Amino acid sequence: MGKCLGFLFPLFLATTLQVWAGPPFLTDDPEPVDYRHFEFYVFSTLDKSDGNALAQGPAIEFNWGALPDVQLHILASLSYFSPEGGASAYGLGDTEAGIKFRLVEETPGLPQIGIFPMAEISTGDSSKGLGNGLTWYRLPLWIQKSWGPWTAYGGGGYAFNAAPGARNYPFGGWLLQRDLNSALTLGGEVFAQGRDTDSDQGFLLVNLGGQLNFSRRFSLLFSGGHSVVGDDHTVGYLGLYWTWGPDGK
Repeated sequence: MGKCLGFLFPLFLATTLQVWAGPPFLTDDPEPVDYRHFEFYVFSTLDKSDGNALAQGPAIEFNWGALPDVQLHILASLSYFSPEGGASAYGLGDTEAGIKFRLVEETPGLPQIGIFPMAEISTGDSSKGLGNGLTWYRLPLWIQKSWGPWTAYGGGGYAFNAAPGARNYPFGGWLLQRDLNSALTLGGEVFAQGRDTDSDQGFLLVNLGGQLNFSRRFSLLFSGGHSVVGDDHTVGYLGLYWTWGPDGK
């Protein structure tokens, strides 16, 4: 039994931490990339929990506005796992693929609403803590409303994970951010996740971050936060972002 738990613990940690959603935050939004436009990120993430650490980096994310109100998404990374008192590992992590659909356009009286189903494809070595071991899925619903320089968005959903020792679980978050000027946006979120294994508690996390625009097409993204309830997590995100499209928007 001890050997089994020792094998599964890296899988548990890797499962818990694959939650980065709307860079640089965990909460995502319903707004897809504009039609025939593109987004590209190069980034790193870190999550430290009870003496263990899991990092992504370098990692890349690519989004394409394939159709009006439809975005195709893929994310791939190299991952680093360092368990307390154990051997560290570095290599290919799991690969994320998804499709974002905006169902309702924002109006003065209504928020925009969208769904963003994702598959976490098992490309990492779960025996080394670099992956889940089986492909698993997330199905969230997100809403967003803006007024002046302020934007609020959030929502939640459910994750379905059939890997040994894993549990299906709910998740959700809410974020508020403000454009201070054309170059700088700052915001904060509250994000919660239920138990994703039999051995953890789930967590509630507070995260602060923002975006520094060097131009209309190139930005620096950053965030950092810590859990306030449940499992102990300290998280961080740092990345570069490019966007482009045929009309220069």
